[in-house]
Amino acid sequence: MTNLPNIVILGDYERALRRFSNWDKLDQSANLTIHHEPLRDEALYEAVKDADAIAIVRDRSPFNEAMIARLPKLKFLMFTGKRNGTLEATSLASRNIPMACTPGGPSTETTAELTWALILGASKHLIEQNKLISTGGWRDELSLLPMLSGQRLGVMGLGAIGSRVARVGHAFGMEVVTWSPRMTPERAAAENATSVSLDELLSTSKVITMHLVAGPGTKGIISADQLALMRPDSILVNTSRSALINMPDLGAALKKGCPAQAAVDVFDIEPLPKDDPLRYTPNLLVTPHLGFIAEPIFETFSQGITQTLEAWLDQKPIPHPFEP
Repeated sequence: MTNLPNIVILGDYERALRRFSNWDKLDQSANLTIHHEPLRDEALYEAVKDADAIAIVRDRSPFNEAMIARLPKLKFLMFTGKRNGTLEATSLASRNIPMACTPGGPSTETTAELTWALILGASKHLIEQNKLISTGGWRDELSLLPMLSGQRLGVMGLGAIGSRVARVGHAFGMEVVTWSPRMTPERAAAENATSVSLDELLSTSKVITMHLVAGPGTKGIISADQLALMRPDSILVNTSRSALINMPDLGAALKKGCPAQAAVDVFDIEPLPKDDPLRYTPNLLVTPHLGFIAEPIFETFSQGITQTLEAWLDQKPIPHPFEP
């Protein structure tokens, strides 16, 4: 029906959105298209060129200024969660195109859980041990595993996720130190952590885990110079944003064995290309951006999308408006 507005949903890789909300009104009141495959560049443009409204799942569909300029029909854009690192929101604001987001759901909890899954998986060499069993082997030299108790845990960013990770570190008997651009001794002490310089955190921590927002002061904060400071037996973990780390530098550092291991859930390009060397780096534990992949979160996303788009169609106040 050509008289209905065109609504395009992007990034539903898990085919989960229709499971958790009632889409009947949107199906009846709009030409609704839901894309399940990754789209970038010209493929993305072809999918949205006639869209009146766009809804994006997380950071999966990058909209830069050039792309936004090619969408003269666009009247509304929303995304799930409270932030979107691949959207140039100021370009939309300059055209007075309203924006909205959704609540994030319990992503703090799920990301903290995954962080510790990666820390434990890497430190206990669980993947290697499982492969040993599955190929008919038993314990070998890798079986002399390190303990985390008594070791130093370096937490970069002590917000909602970082503080949860720190509390688990305490439960394991680890000493917790922390750094962020605006960290204070008082704020660190409130989480039973010690505020230290970035150089000290990197050079003394057995486990370094990243929970910073990727912004002008933090993008690329870990590159070759910082990696060279790390202990040769250290583990670097990133469940935040890939922009915090220079990923080619990380690959080169892992080949040199310093840090000894890394565990990463986020990448510059997602899905990770099949020929990306990070897929085949022996001392790198990788997961496919699982930090927010949980049913309660997608229920929040799905209901947030339908409620927001219905309000937009009815010209009612938009829940959770977003201003850059």
